[in-house]
Amino acid sequence: MVGNPPYIRLEHVRPEATDAYRRRCRTMRGRSDIYIGFIEVGLEVLAPGGTLGFICADRWMRNQYGAELRALVAGSYAVDTVLTMHDVDAFEDDVSAYPAVVVLRNGPQRRPVVAEATAAFGEAQAGDLSRWVRRSPRRTFPVPSVNASRLDTWFGGGDLWPSGSPAQLALVADLEKRFPPLEDERTGTHVGIGVATGCDDVYITTDADLVEPDRLLPLLRAGDIAGGETAWAGGYLVNPWDADGLVPLDRFPRLRAHLERHADRVRARHTARKSPSQWYRTIDRVHPGLQARPKLVLPDIKASAHPVYDAGRYYPHHNLYFVASDGWDLEVLGGLLLSDVANLFVGAYCVRMRGGCYRFQAQYLRRIRVPAPESIPPTARRALASAFSARDIEAATATAMTLYGIEDLGPR
Repeated sequence: MVGNPPYIRLEHVRPEATDAYRRRCRTMRGRSDIYIGFIEVGLEVLAPGGTLGFICADRWMRNQYGAELRALVAGSYAVDTVLTMHDVDAFEDDVSAYPAVVVLRNGPQRRPVVAEATAAFGEAQAGDLSRWVRRSPRRTFPVPSVNASRLDTWFGGGDLWPSGSPAQLALVADLEKRFPPLEDERTGTHVGIGVATGCDDVYITTDADLVEPDRLLPLLRAGDIAGGETAWAGGYLVNPWDADGLVPLDRFPRLRAHLERHADRVRARHTARKSPSQWYRTIDRVHPGLQARPKLVLPDIKASAHPVYDAGRYYPHHNLYFVASDGWDLEVLGGLLLSDVANLFVGAYCVRMRGGCYRFQAQYLRRIRVPAPESIPPTARRALASAFSARDIEAATATAMTLYGIEDLGPR
């Protein structure tokens, strides 16, 4: 079976159609895309030994909404080939779909092929790659336009599927066995995302007199940390929350007047339509303690990890992820996150954007493994903190690799 299923997120489908998709396809969970259902149904009709070859977005392999489909494939089918083609002109129309060709089989798992094509990959190279996959016993495919390798096995369960060379994948698996994850109850380390409002031009202001002073929070955005330290541009979050929940608007006449001036737009948001009595809420609840808590903040999209220290002065916007911890010296942890070891984990699991940028989302940051804080010698702690302060990626990486006991991270 060969196909190119449609790419449509369920939130863009009529509610009755969404319900029908979910009833028919058990793998369509969360903020799914309908191509998930096409893959599931395609697998169902395969005869023993039959194969399914689809070109579609690869995000289901590395996003939460693909967990049920990954579990189905890993438990009942086999992965033969995954060819990512983000930089390839794969379609007649100009679309941004992050395509991949995936070949699945109704049979036992064999040695799968993982390949990543460059912009130079074309019809001739596709033919050469196909012949190598079908006929050659060699582990790697020596053509510059595509980095292709055979793995010894595939990944089990519904966890995110990493990508990379066989050596990188083996290294990731080894580190995951030997070190605990970044988010860890033992160290009180938490990874999260800043506040989404659903209407930033209403909820974000530089006017310190717009509403009551205690209804404003200094807001940190990605542009404020571009230089490697916090350089607040003066933006505030108009905050409708306190420790008990949404504040009563009758207690804050200036806040009420501001929100009512923009009531049509604020009420038009999905979160307001869903809860009309809470029409003025932001999409995410604001947690008062987060502003004052020291934390590392990282922008969502970046070519490499860019952790920046906030001493507890700002509340993060939704284009920033944060790491807060009870057990870590955050400058030491910042050195680890600045290193290329952190990039190894994120790069293996994340959906890579066009141009090679990574998505430093919480689900990928949580995949990073770190040594136990108490196991790091004082000299290494000082070296990591110094590298973090100086934004010295090379020094941070050298110290981190010693702590992890590794000599080579493989090609980036």
